[in-house]
Amino acid sequence: MNATRQSAATARIRFFKMNGLGNDFAVLDARARPLALTPDRVRRLAARDGEIGCDQVIALEGSDRADVFMRIWNADGGEVEACGNAARCVAALVAAELDRPQVTIETEAAVLGARLNADRSVTIDMGQPRFGWDEIPLAEEFHDTRKIELQVGPIDDPVLHSPSVVNVGNPHCIFWVEDADAHDLARIGPVLEHHPLFPERANITLAQVTGKNSLKLRVWERGAGLTQACGTAACAGACAGDCAGAWLGGACVTAGGGFGTGITAMTRSGCGSPSEAIL
Repeated sequence: MNATRQSAATARIRFFKMNGLGNDFAVLDARARPLALTPDRVRRLAARDGEIGCDQVIALEGSDRADVFMRIWNADGGEVEACGNAARCVAALVAAELDRPQVTIETEAAVLGARLNADRSVTIDMGQPRFGWDEIPLAEEFHDTRKIELQVGPIDDPVLHSPSVVNVGNPHCIFWVEDADAHDLARIGPVLEHHPLFPERANITLAQVTGKNSLKLRVWERGAGLTQACGTAACAGACAGDCAGAWLGGACVTAGGGFGTGITAMTRSGCGSPSEAIL
């Protein structure tokens, strides 16, 4: 092997292990040279008993439209369009590099605006949620996605039923329940994730309204399983709850995270266009 080929083969890529409330990531810096990750390689990196262990693998790449491009793979090796908590982590890295609080992040879904706040928290504008059945997408038409026909359990006494669905960069299905801990999400989640109604699969959330502007969420994340926290699920819950009438007007929602704290998400301008999800 010649020196050039040997150098390329052994070149190292800087990476960071980061988390947003327990939702953890391996963030690889691929801006200096291209990084070709196969699904099998991603699975090996993400395996908890393997090389790093994480919910998602993130690659930072150059962008002509933003300060950085964020590529996202779930632990199962599938590439996805959005991850709110990963965007918060990447925003903190890029803001520190550029020495300014406001940065932009391009993803496969959109260009996101991000701000590093004085208390070191990070705010992400996740953009406008989509409620059209073909935008989520669903396999069949529903005129009102605030409450669709989908249930778990006996037809005359379902355990879960009538979820809200919304796309906030990725598809979410939210079941409104009285007690989010009363259901076996580890068993129900994978079945619903792969339900024929969701051609691109879906993130499955149990949402419990705990106050006028607060939710407790438990999330089965598409391609990752049960997660300690999910930023896009917090945004989806805020938007869907706003539209489903869980509260009036734009709401601030705190979704319990794995580290005993929470994610704050809010909608701007209430339900429907031109509302936006702010994480």
